[in-house]
Amino acid sequence: MLPILFAAGLTFLVTKPVDAHHAFSAEFDAEQPIELKGVVTKLELVNPHSWLYLDVKQPDGNPANWGFEFGAPFSLKQKGITKASLPVGSEVTVQGFRAKNGKNFGYAVTTILSDGRAVKTGGAQDAPGAQENPAQ
Repeated sequence: MLPILFAAGLTFLVTKPVDAHHAFSAEFDAEQPIELKGVVTKLELVNPHSWLYLDVKQPDGNPANWGFEFGAPFSLKQKGITKASLPVGSEVTVQGFRAKNGKNFGYAVTTILSDGRAVKTGGAQDAPGAQENPAQ
């Protein structure tokens, strides 16, 4: 009995917890492509998805903060995306899809940097437009 309990306890100790992960369709609406221009307020290069936050000017002139899901940090780094390429205060354009909940969140397929480079910043393989520009 003791070896079984020991084996069960050892398995519990060495098992890595599984992080929750979702498909594109769980949170974002493929029927709502968006293209927004704004000023970078924050970039979080974290796994499994990085996030870019922008202040987007509304019709009344006031800013609204939007969050955009990006791919994993390693994937972004391979494409030349670092904190230095998206500094706070820089103006960028994000093309992607809006969140299903209607809040100010979206999935970024392509981000146009302040230097004019267009970079595929999404990481979901099942995202519509992952291979092309969704907002055109």
